[in-house]
Amino acid sequence: MSTIHFVGGEKGGVGKSVVSRLLSQYFLDNGLLYAGFDADQSHATLTHYYPEFTQPIVLDDFESIDQLIEMASEDDEKQLLVDLPAQSQRFLDRWLEDSGVLEMCDELGVNTLFWYVVDGGRDSVMLLRTFAQKYGALMPCVVVRNHGCGSDFSDIDQVVAEAAAPRLLAVVDIPELHVGTLHRIDKLALSFWSAINQKSSTGAQLSMMERQRTKVWLRKASQSIEVALQRL
Repeated sequence: MSTIHFVGGEKGGVGKSVVSRLLSQYFLDNGLLYAGFDADQSHATLTHYYPEFTQPIVLDDFESIDQLIEMASEDDEKQLLVDLPAQSQRFLDRWLEDSGVLEMCDELGVNTLFWYVVDGGRDSVMLLRTFAQKYGALMPCVVVRNHGCGSDFSDIDQVVAEAAAPRLLAVVDIPELHVGTLHRIDKLALSFWSAINQKSSTGAQLSMMERQRTKVWLRKASQSIEVALQRL
């Protein structure tokens, strides 16, 4: 059974693209058939780090986003991931509602899963509450507490506890990666696999300890991802 993964959170700067990159690396490391879709036309982050697996998609163009369903309905079991930009929920809502996407996925035997990334800030709290009210009973979702962008998630936890969201599968934590290490990975445009394994005579690589920190961080993040996927 194929799964369409939406990675969002509506608020900018909460680390949605980092979570998309982590999921991409998880799928590839586990030998799963995977395709990424970059919906951010101004900052194509997923395309930048995983170009051989990623293609652009336009959320407000039904013909463009319809390809998700076409690909998911094929025989091979795939993991299809959509990296959503900030302030894009209204476009996704329109496609889901006008096209009856969730009902069609149920008929086709296609899973959907929304990874909702939060930083614990006031805007993130309010947006999560709105999302849970709309989709908490309609679509499986995972709340991702990104410790690289926030540290106090008590208000997020309260929203989760109060939400009537029977399809909330899990609340998972992504640990913080040392800021300097993440900046170097980004500067060198490395996938997380390359960050750990690539060695270059030109200096386009991480130091030994940077590679070690990235390896530990990736392992912890992958464990969180696995917990959520086991509940799907």
